[in-house]
Amino acid sequence: MNTTMLNAIAEPNRLRIVELLRESPSPVGEIATKLKLRQPQVSKHLRLLSEAGLVRAYPNAQQRIYYLQAEPFKELDRWLETFRKVWKDRLDNLNDYMKELKEEEKLNKKGAGQ
Repeated sequence: MNTTMLNAIAEPNRLRIVELLRESPSPVGEIATKLKLRQPQVSKHLRLLSEAGLVRAYPNAQQRIYYLQAEPFKELDRWLETFRKVWKDRLDNLNDYMKELKEEEKLNKKGAGQ
């Protein structure tokens, strides 16, 4: 797992930028306006996101349009999937255990009632 990527999106404003870019590619000025940040701040955040491999930009006249790179997020999803499986297995085991307890409780009540 690429910890550089996790460090990049751990900062709240960078995460907000990623969430905004998830909707559609955007130029720096539009990002700054929507997130109510100064343009130099947004540029710095975008540079760090770019260095982490999360965003890229393409020129469009006088602007640079930023967009998300899919592969780092696919990598993150693959990593998270390992946790999903572990938790699913644990929850399935817990569910089975709870069913066993309920059955035992029913048997105990039935036995106590006779």
